[in-house]
Amino acid sequence: MLFRSVALACGLALVKAIAWQATGSVAVLSSLVDSLIDAAASLVNLIAVRRALEPADANHRFGHGKAEPLAALGQAAFVAGSGLLVVLQAAGSLLQPRPIQNATIGLVVMGASIVATFALVRFQAYVVRRSGSVAIRADRLHYTGDVLMNGSVILSLALVQWADITWIDPICGIAIAGYMLFGALQIARSSLDMLMDRELSDEVRLRIEAIVKRHPEVLAVHDLRTRSSGPSLFIQFHMVLPAEITLSRAHIISDEVERDLLEAFPGAEILIHQDPTDAAEPEMAT
Repeated sequence: MLFRSVALACGLALVKAIAWQATGSVAVLSSLVDSLIDAAASLVNLIAVRRALEPADANHRFGHGKAEPLAALGQAAFVAGSGLLVVLQAAGSLLQPRPIQNATIGLVVMGASIVATFALVRFQAYVVRRSGSVAIRADRLHYTGDVLMNGSVILSLALVQWADITWIDPICGIAIAGYMLFGALQIARSSLDMLMDRELSDEVRLRIEAIVKRHPEVLAVHDLRTRSSGPSLFIQFHMVLPAEITLSRAHIISDEVERDLLEAFPGAEILIHQDPTDAAEPEMAT
């Protein structure tokens, strides 16, 4: 799937480069830069996802999941730098307006880009429904934004062609650059959260607690700690059990709770510490 994303982005970058040379449009340039970023991002995603899915080994006991956020940080820096370059180009066009040449070529190219990108987004939606892949879901979200971005470029070229509103082209370029910078900020923030082992959302934590407490012999849960690392989730907690049960029974209960959690969070790494009631903490803080 990610191979197709890379191929499409490279193809679109090529035709957009031709359209930019023919038109001189800042909006087309912005879309060209975004397609180059798409190609680089999809390629880096492909490499990072394959690395992140490698099993744990003797030197990486917790797996390779953090390859994804590390790659994403690099992407965020690249996107931000490209967005700033587009802003500088657009600012120059505002100060010294340049006429758009051959706007019809730009319209045809951007129209074809929308059709091709929309087809990819639809196929990605099908793959996400079949596989549940988080990486492909993120890729799909990015290309959905590209469909909207290409639409704004078409609007810019149309207004220049038929209404002679020349200033709209650099304005659209700046708007697209703003979208790129905002996306880079979101990518960087989520990547840093993962690298800093930020807790999962309150909604997910409450769901974990509810699943654990659903077992009839579990009295309480405390010291719940969660984090994500690429495609992997890590869950650990203390579980309070009746003091009179045997060690064997406590082990069976833990296995049953772990099975229930894995049904809700497939592939999660789960660590459970059993506490008897007389050793439980006074306050069962989560």
